[in-house]
Amino acid sequence: MALWGHPDFRRLWTGDTISQFGATVGMTVIPLLAAGVLDATPFEMGLLAAASTMAFLVIGLPAGVWVDRMRRKPLMIAMDVVRAALMLSVPIAWWLGLLGLTQLIVVSLAVGVCTVFFDVAYQSYLPSLVGRGQLVEGNSKLQASLSVAEVSGPAIGGYAAQFLGAANSVLATGLGYLSSAFFLVRIKTVEPAPERHPDPHLRREIMEGLRFVFGNVTLRMIVACTGTSNFFHGIQNAVFILFLLQTVNLSEGTAGLVLSAGGVGGVLGAAFAYRIGLLVGQARMIWLIPVLTWPFTLTLPFISDGWGLVLPMACLAVTSFGIVVYNVGQVSYRQSICPDHLLGRMNASIRWVVWGATPLGALLGGVLGSWIGIVPTMWVSLVGSVAGMVWLLLSPLRSMRDLPATSSVEAHG
Repeated sequence: MALWGHPDFRRLWTGDTISQFGATVGMTVIPLLAAGVLDATPFEMGLLAAASTMAFLVIGLPAGVWVDRMRRKPLMIAMDVVRAALMLSVPIAWWLGLLGLTQLIVVSLAVGVCTVFFDVAYQSYLPSLVGRGQLVEGNSKLQASLSVAEVSGPAIGGYAAQFLGAANSVLATGLGYLSSAFFLVRIKTVEPAPERHPDPHLRREIMEGLRFVFGNVTLRMIVACTGTSNFFHGIQNAVFILFLLQTVNLSEGTAGLVLSAGGVGGVLGAAFAYRIGLLVGQARMIWLIPVLTWPFTLTLPFISDGWGLVLPMACLAVTSFGIVVYNVGQVSYRQSICPDHLLGRMNASIRWVVWGATPLGALLGGVLGSWIGIVPTMWVSLVGSVAGMVWLLLSPLRSMRDLPATSSVEAHG
């Protein structure tokens, strides 16, 4: 693999791995802190889940314009440092006896704002760092980092919350963001200066990114699939912790172990995504693998303590395998067809829809959990998220095998 010998990619990859590890610990212990210590209701859990991704809906589009106007590496470093400070405020407030649900929601919202800028810059930075010909390999390795973190982070976070206290465990998240900033600082590749727009205008530049995304029928279908699945996954996020702790009566540590099961499949998905792309086609895998794997998630409501955990956890791993392969494929596809000067706006436009759908789903999940109950809400979320793959079956991806070789500013309707 060519990128093993790319020192700056290794620095990016190392920093990302540490950051993702800290983030997955944080995503586990903060809901555990809210549900297990602060006695949050289903509606309050929905608010907390929505806060972490609400920024994508509110500022996602202008963020893409701003990212395209500046160098991406310094922006990512600044966002890591700010996220670290925000997360470290949680254990400090806990030690002082001042921590409440309001602070958790505010911190989640502010970290979400930083994450919007970091993620848009991050996906826009990779093509200039490794070149378009190595995007699938680069995205596979970065997805591997996320998947390894998803394996270890929730389990460690769950047991850390159980034995050390959830608030103390948030320290890992803050330190992970600081470590990410350290490795980003050490990248030596000189980033090209951003192209200056001949007539800077926020609204016009936003519309340029939206036209590129929604003028391309394949991108439209990818956005529809991811957005639909994320909306219903947001519903699941609002009630899943409560389902594990209150309905199934698992301990915090065992709940973290269940959440880690998906990461096992994700690791395998990241490890084999590149080979799957070579075998079946880098474009074809975007729709084929979800069809074969996503329906396995429908076993989750059958989780029970003891041996009843085994089959649903295995199926969760299979589903996560498919999600990671899909993500490697679709992110590489959109990076490969987008010209450099539109990368930030393209990524922001897509994330505005697909991540903006998540907090809306989380808010609905909180309402549904209080109204129809936790288990029926789980069924709504799972069936809806699997149904998202229908968009892929209606897309031009069905007639494609591999990714385009060069970027193009043309929209294909």
